[in-house]
This record gives sequence, C-alpha cells and structure tokens, in this order.
Amino acid sequence: MSGPADLLDLDDQFTDAERATRDEIRAFVDSIRPMIPEWYEKAHFPVEIMPELGRLGALGMIYDGYGCPGRGAVEYGLAAMELEAGDSGLRTAVSVQGSLAMSAIHKFGSAAQKSELLPQMAAGELIGCFGLTEPNAGSDPSSMTTFARRDGDDWVLNGSKRWIGLATLAGIAIIWAQTDDGVRGFVVPTDAPGFLATPIEPKLSMRASVQCEIRLAEIRLPASAQLPEARGLRAPFSCLNEARYGIAWGVLGAA
Repeated sequence: MSGPADLLDLDDQFTDAERATRDEIRAFVDSIRPMIPEWYEKAHFPVEIMPELGRLGALGMIYDGYGCPGRGAVEYGLAAMELEAGDSGLRTAVSVQGSLAMSAIHKFGSAAQKSELLPQMAAGELIGCFGLTEPNAGSDPSSMTTFARRDGDDWVLNGSKRWIGLATLAGIAIIWAQTDDGVRGFVVPTDAPGFLATPIEPKLSMRASVQCEIRLAEIRLPASAQLPEARGLRAPFSCLNEARYGIAWGVLGAA
C-alpha cells in the first residue's frame, strides 16, 4: 500500500527489489540526516560515507562484473532520488563516482584497468573524478585545450579542468584531452607529479559537493593509462548521459 507522500501511487509500479533498495537508501539517508546541516554549513563532503554507499550497492549501481552491484536502472533512479532528498551533494558524489568515473572505465577501459580499479571503486575504497569541462570551454567540450602528446611510449598531459566533482578527494582522475588523433581519455593518479586540484570556494549552493579546478602540468603517463576504447567526444558524452539519468531522478528527490 502506498504511503501518504506517494500522491501518484508510484509504489505499485515498482518491484519488491526496487522498493527494498529505495527503503534501504532512505534509511541510510535518515541515519545521517542530523549531520547534513553541518556539512552544508561547512561546505564539507563526508568522504567516510563512501564505503557505506558501496556496501549499499549505490556506486556504479547499474554495471555488472568487477565487483559492481549489477542493479537495475530503476533501482539506481530510486537511490538517486532518496540521496538527493537528503542533500544534493550526496547524489552528486554518487553520480561522479558511479555514472562518470566508473562508467568511463567500465565502458572504455582495458581488462587490467577494470580488474584493478572497479572493485575498489564499487566498494567506495577508491574515489574517482571526471575531468571534462574547462575554464574557457565550459559546456562546449569540443573546444577543450587540454592536450596529451606522445613522447616515446608515454603520454604527457598539459591543461586545466574546472567544476570537477570530488577532485581533491579522488585517488584517480579520468581526464579527457585532445591528441593528434582526436579526444582520448586517460586514467591519471592524483598523486602524479604535476597534478593539482584546488576546491572552488565560496559556493552558495551544492555546498557539501566538492567542486574543484584541476591543473595538469607535464604529467607523464604510461601507455597503459589510456582508456583504449575511448575515441572522440562520443565517449565522455555517453558517460554524461548516464549521469543525466540519475540527475533526473535526483531532482524529484530535491523537490
């Protein structure tokens, strides 16, 4: 039977598994709700909740294999809705981790990249970010100036990215760059020499969501850092589509 807030009687359209996922995420959000006002006030993202989100199966929710939850799209949507009903920053973190960084690796990574990174990310033990937008390009990624040049077997990256979620907390960054052969994606360790992430402050909204500027200065990467199946802007755009799906559910939670 639907609850008093279910004005459209949507509950009857969900399966038992979908309702169970929603209720589990809702209970988690309720458990941390008392801390949310302080996180918002201090513009603080509680990175310690990522392993719990991993335990709940909220990270990379729709992907199969490599330790990923393998849940349905509706379950992911309901999770996004419940998280954003608590705070938009919570849903944003799950979108950045699961729909952007993990999506790029799952869709376009090598077998070695998937095997090494995805289980850690699904568990919330390794945080990723997604570096596409730039200070002077914004929502026009085709105008990006970040460039990766070949140097022997290595790649060398230079450029900058802006409004990159989780960048100061991440262990890896998925960086998109122009090359002599079009746009390519790279897995960049955030402790690599030449990588600098700086939080953007102050912010009026999305305060508990960490947003950053990234500077990339002569970052040298091995050939194995490239996402081998990512070619052209179609690759990052497909990841953005995954995130947009969760955002559509999330705004219902915010409402």
